Amino acid sequence: MAEQSFDLIILGGGPGGYVAAIRASQLGMRTAVVERENLGGICLNWGCIPTKALLRSSEINHLLHTLDAYGFAADNIRFDAQKVVKRSRAVANQLSNGVKHLLKKNKVTVFDGQGKLAGKGKVAVTKDGKPVADLAAKHIILATGARARVLPGMEPDGRLIWTYREAMVPPAMPKSLIVVGSGAIGIEFASFYLNMGAAVTVIEVMDRILPVEDAEISAFARKALEKQGMKIVTSARIQGTRKGADSVTVTVEAGGKVQDITAERLISAVGIVGNVEDIGLEGTAVKVDRTHVVIDEYCRTGEPGVYAIGDLAGPPWLAHKASHEGVLCVEAIAGLHVHPMDVTNIPGCTYCRPQVASVGLTEAKAKELGHEVKVGRFPFIGNGKAIAMGEPEGLVKTVFDAKTGELLGAHMVGAEVTEMIQGYTIARTLESTEAELMHTVFPHPTISEAMHEAVLDAYGRVIHI
Repeated sequence: MAEQSFDLIILGGGPGGYVAAIRASQLGMRTAVVERENLGGICLNWGCIPTKALLRSSEINHLLHTLDAYGFAADNIRFDAQKVVKRSRAVANQLSNGVKHLLKKNKVTVFDGQGKLAGKGKVAVTKDGKPVADLAAKHIILATGARARVLPGMEPDGRLIWTYREAMVPPAMPKSLIVVGSGAIGIEFASFYLNMGAAVTVIEVMDRILPVEDAEISAFARKALEKQGMKIVTSARIQGTRKGADSVTVTVEAGGKVQDITAERLISAVGIVGNVEDIGLEGTAVKVDRTHVVIDEYCRTGEPGVYAIGDLAGPPWLAHKASHEGVLCVEAIAGLHVHPMDVTNIPGCTYCRPQVASVGLTEAKAKELGHEVKVGRFPFIGNGKAIAMGEPEGLVKTVFDAKTGELLGAHMVGAEVTEMIQGYTIARTLESTEAELMHTVFPHPTISEAMHEAVLDAYGRVIHI
């Protein structure tokens, strides 16, 4: 088999890998992508995109059951679970095919198979154990992503205990559900199934749900979800799991009490581990720390010519972080002047109902780092558009450095906040202070006006509360 040469080889065609490949092609590099499953990776096929399609269906189901508040009525409201899943899968397939088109348009060569480092500047590609191609390049980017973490005693079986994959394609909607883990993935699935009519219990080992978020926002989200009927158990320790014929029982210790919680199905959403196996790291200077490849600010590993991006390279585990790293890495390889990524400028979004979004430091983290802070808050109940939409439950919180006026962080919960957080993200990227934000004119009537008011509130100038 003749060796094929490229300027850059990328292992993995997810949101990090395919974006890096397109940018490399734009910069004139002969680029190859090796992908063992579907282009677009977990994000497009089994993560970000299809889950949003599911959540959209659950939002519609919620609206159909609250029509009276808007002056409408409907009888015999029902849904077809298979059609809900089918639509989600169709959205994923459409976008995966779109990635295939983009790579072809940018003259990126795609190899279907498993890529593995095979010596300095070498990659061997196999499919079902059979050789597919031998590749060579001066630069190799590892973008193999991550997979769901499995806890002992809670191993997924595809029927009673699910990972995100099974949770995305249920053959029927369960009447009851346990979700272990309350990060973004766990809470999104909990919200989806709750709004589709299931009785949902969330179990979290930490003392609050959405533990990476600002504590005030976490508390607001918990209250809103519990008001909808979700049961939440925090500071919990799982002592054991038992399977029945068509149910799962979890023994949980929390608050000094032990209880059994039984449901038809259980979703394990307790984090992820990097896909570091079988990619040829043995014998290289690539360092792995807790299943993630260690990189520097330009995505370089300890092995010259080998780089890593995305979930494989550690938190935050977000598609947009992976894409940005891909561009940064390729531009650094090309010799362009690039700014190392500031992870505090990466927004995080959780698409439950109500939505949660944030960027920068939490109030507690800012104080821990020694900042004297000014904090502003504005509730959605003071916003005309939110009330008109029937979405009065929400909060915008801003955290400023009291001495310099730097926007240290912004935290939001409520309708459409995942769309609005970008305003604060741009402000942080531009190093804006409270002065620029106060002088910015926000359109009326929009929920985004709450962002302006939260800034004003931090400085005693709020208008509408």
